[in-house]
Amino acid sequence: MIVAITCAVLAAASNAWGTVLQRRAATATPEARSPLALVRNLLRNPVWLGGILGVIGSALFQALALDFGTLAAVQPVFILELPLALVFGSLVFRVQVSRKAWWCVAAIFAGLAISLFSAAPSGGRAQVPGVWWVPTFATTGAVGATLVLVGLRRPHGLARAACLAAAAAVGNALTAALVKSAMNVMSRHGATAFFLAWQTYGFALVGSLSIILLGYAMQGGPLIASQPALTLGDAVVSFCLGVTLYAESPRSGMWLLPAVFGVALLSYGVVTLSRTRCLAKCVDRDTEQDAHPAERRTATAM
Repeated sequence: MIVAITCAVLAAASNAWGTVLQRRAATATPEARSPLALVRNLLRNPVWLGGILGVIGSALFQALALDFGTLAAVQPVFILELPLALVFGSLVFRVQVSRKAWWCVAAIFAGLAISLFSAAPSGGRAQVPGVWWVPTFATTGAVGATLVLVGLRRPHGLARAACLAAAAAVGNALTAALVKSAMNVMSRHGATAFFLAWQTYGFALVGSLSIILLGYAMQGGPLIASQPALTLGDAVVSFCLGVTLYAESPRSGMWLLPAVFGVALLSYGVVTLSRTRCLAKCVDRDTEQDAHPAERRTATAM
């Protein structure tokens, strides 16, 4: 499990670094008249290519983490991507991080450590029987579709962004479950079986849909609504899929109290950090364009 957690932390760090580099490249790239021209300009930017490598590295580390560890323990670790993006972004963009934001970072790390140590999901099956995927797809599909429909019917704002981000979180959790299954196929039968397995194309499809939904969520409202829904939603749904789909067993009894405390501390850190201006300036590429010029000169963090 130590190897799995280590790989998960590296995956979160790699994706956070890739996100920051991509935003850095996007802000330094002149506006293009067409999407094709924009892609061509970005491909010429080594910073953007570095960001792509960070995203690819994150996917590889995530696959290794899911292969070595349980879904319920590994996937919540990706919450660390949020504070790590703040740390990396503050260095790249020279953003002043407030004391409140640093306290949120500490709360996220501490809350995650306490909750994972208390729950300590273990055991479970290495591979999911095919019949179990049917109710899983039906349930997650229904929940995701409902969130999308509700979100698209809402005007631009908090509710729209939160619903669409929550739908993306459901997709991310299902993607992780499929990645774990596909990695088990590769471990047992080799690379050829991996590329022939339906789970491989399943996680590629679901993951792509999640990325599209996340894009709509970012356009649909502020970061303070989309980021907590995405981050916490992914962790919660992944934990549920680990327990139900992969039959992983968290600790119960006296361990429930510190686990609940850890989740509460973690949630407070995520929600509060998502409201800080410094995080928005590190990960939201539209922040500086939307802000008033005088605001950009004087604003630091909440």
